[in-house]
Amino acid sequence: MKDRLFAFSQHFMPQHAISRLTRLVAESKASTIKTTFINTFIKQYGIDMSEAANPDPASYANFNDFFTRALKPGARTIAEGEKNLACPADGAVSQLGDIKQGRIFQAKGHDFGLKELLGGSKELETEFQDGKFTTIYLSPKDYHRVHIPFSGTLRSMTYIPGKLFSVNPATVNNVDNLFARNERVSCIFDTDNGPMAVVLVGAMIVASIETVWAGLVTPPRQKLTTWDYPATGEGAVVLNKGDELGRFKLGSTVVLCFPKDSIEWNENLQEGSVTRMGQEIASY
Repeated sequence: MKDRLFAFSQHFMPQHAISRLTRLVAESKASTIKTTFINTFIKQYGIDMSEAANPDPASYANFNDFFTRALKPGARTIAEGEKNLACPADGAVSQLGDIKQGRIFQAKGHDFGLKELLGGSKELETEFQDGKFTTIYLSPKDYHRVHIPFSGTLRSMTYIPGKLFSVNPATVNNVDNLFARNERVSCIFDTDNGPMAVVLVGAMIVASIETVWAGLVTPPRQKLTTWDYPATGEGAVVLNKGDELGRFKLGSTVVLCFPKDSIEWNENLQEGSVTRMGQEIASY
């Protein structure tokens, strides 16, 4: 009942206003504000700063600088083998499985549309129809940079405006169509094994979503926008497996989609599995 009330109450919250206010605080360089928030966060969530490239909390410019901290070299191992997929992020598997009749399983009694998730494109829906998906939830304690599962060339990026519901388990289990309702950025890559969709889903108090090729994508955009990229030459975006793709400033979710018969998830990967960026999660 408590979870349902929390999820229900979000329908009436000023989601974007709350997130904008959070962003102002998270980007404050005032010493008292940033130090208080960083130290409290480390203590509250048990953050292991020994993994960070910069282990000194006091040296970060603001809370967001700390939150999107880089890992030190060797802190994560990228899955070897050109046919093995690397996990894009630290977090936990919310769900994984088959895309069935254009729908993706969210939680018991809830699913969402593939077409809507990717920004309303019928052509993209057809490319991933009856394929595979996984949803990875990044909690506040996790490393918040997102990396590409295997090498690919960016075809397009679409910003899709939407709500900013929380994406924690309580909300996922109680809000219909959640990941196709929230603000998000859908990135389509062409790879040696066909297309791959990496969708960065925003959430309440997520101050922004960035990509390495475009920088800040949201906020402040308010309408659906698609950018197309060339496959070669000037302006082409080519990433190798394990390269950083983007980042969240405060926690959220990544949804991966693959075409039919293109990959197989590792047998030990299941709902609730803890993930670490770079670990092998599938193969083709």
